[in-house]
Amino acid sequence: MSKGEATRQRIIEIAAPLFNQRGYKGCSLHAIMEATGLEKGGIYRHFGSKEELAAEAFDFAWNTTFALRTNGLDAIPNHVDRLKEHVSRYAYRSGIPGGCPLLNTAVDADDGNPVLRERVRKALRGWQNALRSVLEDGIAKGTVNPEIDPAEVANHIITSIEGGIVIARLERSDNALRDARARLDRYLELKVRKSPSAESPSSGTHPPPALP
Repeated sequence: MSKGEATRQRIIEIAAPLFNQRGYKGCSLHAIMEATGLEKGGIYRHFGSKEELAAEAFDFAWNTTFALRTNGLDAIPNHVDRLKEHVSRYAYRSGIPGGCPLLNTAVDADDGNPVLRERVRKALRGWQNALRSVLEDGIAKGTVNPEIDPAEVANHIITSIEGGIVIARLERSDNALRDARARLDRYLELKVRKSPSAESPSSGTHPPPALP
């Protein structure tokens, strides 16, 4: 990595929590200059606009957060257990100060910032696809109920978590997040995990004897 590339990456890493905590409008260029120790020209030497920097900062914030919540999950053999661990991490781990970058930036960009809004949409699609992939693989390997709709389950997980985050912030309490996690755990156990076949030897039931 060249010196210029290293400086650019440092600006992104420093700006990411500022944008995530203050929002696009609330994070001034002056605040970024103070945090990085660079002048305005030093920042704009690497970015064409504040919007470009905010978009790159969001990508860094989301990728950091998502990696923290997914790294090592493939080592969990059962797909439902894998999803439950993901929910647990998502509810209580954030790699960037300020909480969930996707939620923060989605709200912040909804009032007319198409560049940021598209970055958030891309991040959401990536999250949805990752969850669907786990569910589809689980169906193929016999750990997930084949009657579920992977896209529907993925959206249910995401909306439950993000809704819990919103309420937790408003109430300044983790109760809503704990409730969301508990509800998702029950849902994943009862609706998503594949139950043993009623005709399997382990189920304790046997087919009726054939008529003579």
